[in-house]
Amino acid sequence: MAGRELPWAAGRAQREFLVRPLRSRDGIRERLRPQREHAAYALAQLEPGLFERTRWFTAEGPSGQGLVTHSRGGLGDATFVTGDPDAVAAILSIEPGPGRSYLTCRREHVDAVRRVYTLSNSQPMLRMAVTRATFSPHEVVPATRLLGIDIRRINQLYGSDGNPTYYEAGHIDAGVYRGVVIGGRLVAIAGTHAVSPRERVAVVGNVFTHPRQRGQGFATAATSAATEALLETCDTVVLTVDPKNAPAVASYRRLGYRDAGEMIEATATRRDSSALLALPRKLRALLRGRKRGGGALVSVRL
Repeated sequence: MAGRELPWAAGRAQREFLVRPLRSRDGIRERLRPQREHAAYALAQLEPGLFERTRWFTAEGPSGQGLVTHSRGGLGDATFVTGDPDAVAAILSIEPGPGRSYLTCRREHVDAVRRVYTLSNSQPMLRMAVTRATFSPHEVVPATRLLGIDIRRINQLYGSDGNPTYYEAGHIDAGVYRGVVIGGRLVAIAGTHAVSPRERVAVVGNVFTHPRQRGQGFATAATSAATEALLETCDTVVLTVDPKNAPAVASYRRLGYRDAGEMIEATATRRDSSALLALPRKLRALLRGRKRGGGALVSVRL
């Protein structure tokens, strides 16, 4: 039975992990708070209205604990993993998530997630974080609040580089968006991927400047205004940036953002074999887990 749990790398040593679903906000929060800056997006999913769209799993075994979150939002599916890589592999082997998802992990998880997903557009990213104590506003030009009624010109701006976008008014109203208007035209914008006043965390994203208006500090001004608004209700505000984008990194540092570690972001496409094998593998693991008082007992080959 154990030899059929995970078919890759047959003949090598294995570890057993007890996989269980997590349904308690308090239990999830307890696991994520020690890595608050890294797990900000996942923490934000505990917000009412978002939590109902998530599935959480934990695994415990001889090498440690792992956690996987599958979430579904207005901008698509997302998967967040953290903890021991073998524990993560155990979870994903029976709970592989949606067919296509936006993955966030650390470098040490890449081999584990590749057992289940094909990764594309994989990119090392720098996580940066700011608090009220470190924030330094940048107001070279004023920025204005953007709402859902502005969706037409928001999509026009995001599509100005030749890649059409289809944000909806609800995306804007559910987040915090600020923009710079020059000559009556929206030329720069900064918004959010997630906001949770309850968890007091926010993730800044969707920062963009019109191609003909770049290099004038407009994106920095928009990001500054969005950050300032978020810090009114959030203790920690984070973002991710390509570490090779030196001007952007310098801009965020001027605002008081500090380096908070490296992350990997990628588009994850579930392998067909993973989807086919997940259910029978899960049923076998659940049967084995009964002897441990519940959960699914999964074997991971090393």
